[in-house]
Amino acid sequence: MDYRTLGRTGVEVSPLCLGAMMFGAWGNPDHEDSIRIIHRALDAGINFVDTADVYSRGESEEIVGKALAGRREDVVLATKFHGSMGEGGGRDPNKSGNSRRWIVKEVESSLTRLKTDWIDLYQVHRPEPDTDIEETLGALSDLVHQGKIRYLGSSTFPPSRVVEAQWAAQERGLERFVCEQPPYSLLVRGVEADLLGTARRHGMGVIPWSPLAGGWLSGKWRKGQDAPSSTRAQRLPARYDLSIPANQRKLDAVEELTLLAEETGISLIHLALAFVIRHPAVTAAIIGPRTSEQLESQLGATEVELSDDVLDRIDEIVPPGTNFSAADAGWINPDLEPAARRQREPARAARAF
Repeated sequence: MDYRTLGRTGVEVSPLCLGAMMFGAWGNPDHEDSIRIIHRALDAGINFVDTADVYSRGESEEIVGKALAGRREDVVLATKFHGSMGEGGGRDPNKSGNSRRWIVKEVESSLTRLKTDWIDLYQVHRPEPDTDIEETLGALSDLVHQGKIRYLGSSTFPPSRVVEAQWAAQERGLERFVCEQPPYSLLVRGVEADLLGTARRHGMGVIPWSPLAGGWLSGKWRKGQDAPSSTRAQRLPARYDLSIPANQRKLDAVEELTLLAEETGISLIHLALAFVIRHPAVTAAIIGPRTSEQLESQLGATEVELSDDVLDRIDEIVPPGTNFSAADAGWINPDLEPAARRQREPARAARAF
């Protein structure tokens, strides 16, 4: 397997990154089976593993930690923070977010669950408008200096927030985000309009999540068939409910893409993954298998070469830079909420000097 440099770090990673979201209660609750899947991926040449504290409330990190026993030095290990880790799934306002208080505490929990002394890539899972980016970068920079993390990254940040973070790091002498983790697939191409170009201009790696569009491109979603049942569809109905016109349009596109894959002589899964890792801004696509069979169906994608004719056909089916559904972007701009557009800030009293 060929390897690629992650941004400007000098760290070499495989073009497929093993995502661990489906290991644990959210997907595969069998720890031993999940560990076998991780070992198979490593044996196949994947050296990049990505998880998050919030995946099955820490269970995913625990499984990854057990799987990497004796192999930690060979793996570029990434995890994320931001989501609520309150007891019983409740939202404790100080057990989530991007504040220094939470980062300093939660990194210790992740290190314990992962059974490691350091995290190669520690990522902010989502932007948070109420937390100063300089506070977040400052806390992460301290963790780099303490040797607990090697690099920092962002996930699902809009381009303006990416630029703001780069500017703040440069102006304040802080560690900078070395990569961004956005949603990107044949059905979710919105990041092509600005985000991918922004990342390239700032020398950032890009490691897209959900290159199979959350299962839409797995071959299980077909017109005239019942929609597959899954816990993901239950948790995220806006992305899967076929009564929503945007999701019907996705289903139409899947039909056309399936036919294109058959004409090309490859699987739809290989077409989808090869498309993502072909983009010059992309370092690695994050795959998220729940079973060994799913992993095996994805491994060969790195050997697939898509011709310009095939890419042109894809552009005709799904126009570049577009998403079918706003829900697929993974982050909704809070500035578009009614309260943000209609509520005036109270007048500030004049300062006395």
